[in-house]
Amino acid sequence: MTLVRLKPMREFDNKHNLIQKYFDDLATMKSSFNENAFSPKINISEKENQLIINAEIPGVKKENLKITLQDNILTIEGEKKNESEANEIKYLLSERNYGSFKRSFTLQENIDSDKVKAKFEDGVLSITLSKIEEKAPVEKVIEVK
Repeated sequence: MTLVRLKPMREFDNKHNLIQKYFDDLATMKSSFNENAFSPKINISEKENQLIINAEIPGVKKENLKITLQDNILTIEGEKKNESEANEIKYLLSERNYGSFKRSFTLQENIDSDKVKAKFEDGVLSITLSKIEEKAPVEKVIEVK
């Protein structure tokens, strides 16, 4: 006979994780309901002492991007402009999305804000963030008088 450990809260944890996923993906879900919304796709990866964030932002100019880091919250914002609106072109089919976007990510690691690098090439924004090395706790002996 196999013993199975009873975890009565497991079902609630699974539902909580599912609900949290929907809130985390709210920006992506919002863009699927509004066909004119623009939200770049993001990959976040880790490599040694770095976090690497890649965002697909085709059609956005470098001068229309703004990246900020404050209290371990990284924010990427920008605008993909529809240049043809000024030219009064009559479209027969238009599937491209335009507009402003803003994506924020809370980083779990402590980041060295002086060592953040960003590169924008071929429609892909790459942000490299260096982690701060954790210092070992120092034990100090206090003399009792």
